[in-house]
Amino acid sequence: MNVTRAVLPVMRKQHAGHTITISSSAGLGLATTSSAPMRASKFGLEGWMETLHAEVAPFNVATTIVNPGFFRTELLTEQATNYAKPSIADYDERRGPLIESWKSMNGKQSGDPAKLARALIAISEQEPPPQRFIAGADAITTAEQKIATLQQQINAYRELSTSLALDHAR
Repeated sequence: MNVTRAVLPVMRKQHAGHTITISSSAGLGLATTSSAPMRASKFGLEGWMETLHAEVAPFNVATTIVNPGFFRTELLTEQATNYAKPSIADYDERRGPLIESWKSMNGKQSGDPAKLARALIAISEQEPPPQRFIAGADAITTAEQKIATLQQQINAYRELSTSLALDHAR
């Protein structure tokens, strides 16, 4: 956020620019267990960038949110990953298997970071650039699951939801 805020005055003044913000497929809001702080931060980042898009578009400044899935980076290495110390016994049954699952994914992520870098360069050269780029087949699956969940919830409560308008006396 600080880097974006630092460059925006220059971009607005020159009426040109493009910010590319790396989020995560976690930012799409599809909840899973034991990831609330990270997902909330990504979800917040995306809300900020979506709002910023509307605010800076009149200045010919573009924004792109990138939602990568799992790429073979250092993210899941022992050196880069810290797990919180257990503090609530209610989660003990799930904590161990979840941590083992994360550890087992290290070095097996399907995404190629070099290909993602090339895709980001391609996006930066598009006119106009996409407002969002879902990066990786696993991220597309996550996005499609989120869309399906939202559609199911809309359909399940459509009648109740559309019945909430004020009744106007005639």
